[in-house]
Amino acid sequence: MDLETDRERLLERLRREIEDERVLETMARVPRELFVPAEGRRYAYDDRPLPIGQGQTISQPFIVALMTQSMELTGNEKVLELGTGCGYQTAILAEMAGKVVSVERVAALAKMAERILKSLGYTNVEIHPAGDRLGWPPCAPYDAIVVTAAAPKIPPELLDQLNTGGRLVIPVGSRWEQNLLQVVKRDGEPVVRNLTACRFVPLIGEGAWSEE
Repeated sequence: MDLETDRERLLERLRREIEDERVLETMARVPRELFVPAEGRRYAYDDRPLPIGQGQTISQPFIVALMTQSMELTGNEKVLELGTGCGYQTAILAEMAGKVVSVERVAALAKMAERILKSLGYTNVEIHPAGDRLGWPPCAPYDAIVVTAAAPKIPPELLDQLNTGGRLVIPVGSRWEQNLLQVVKRDGEPVVRNLTACRFVPLIGEGAWSEE
């Protein structure tokens, strides 16, 4: 198991489509293998999602890189993440932004993410339990919001928590297939750009899908 070689191979693949060098440098630093169960670590730098337990996955590295690039971070932003999962995307955001507020519905995953992030020394992250209302209004407004679950439409609740000029990156579509969108808030209105087709688990909460 040569993770270093696998990481370099992955980064070369990402470099063909990801232009932001800061994103690539950050993904080179953050050890993805620590965010997956031991039995999956040999596949940590495959460009595909991997199971992390609780019926959830760690996202494909290309999608993580594309979502991060589309947030257009410069280093000082306050960022909201919906769907902490194992904390891999959270760690990348912590490296690239000033503060990260993340919410997670699955308590076991939130605890796992907190443990890993603490072990890596991140101090600019706070994780909260996700409620019925989307996002985390107590810390709003945010400069950027990333959603790692799919919504049926662009949630107004999240636009309300976004600064003017801020970027929302979110999968929108059906429960099975979506398009990844970058939404920029300009003069209170969303300016939408379609990034790529994708597939995420459903986003649960008011303004999204109901829990079945």
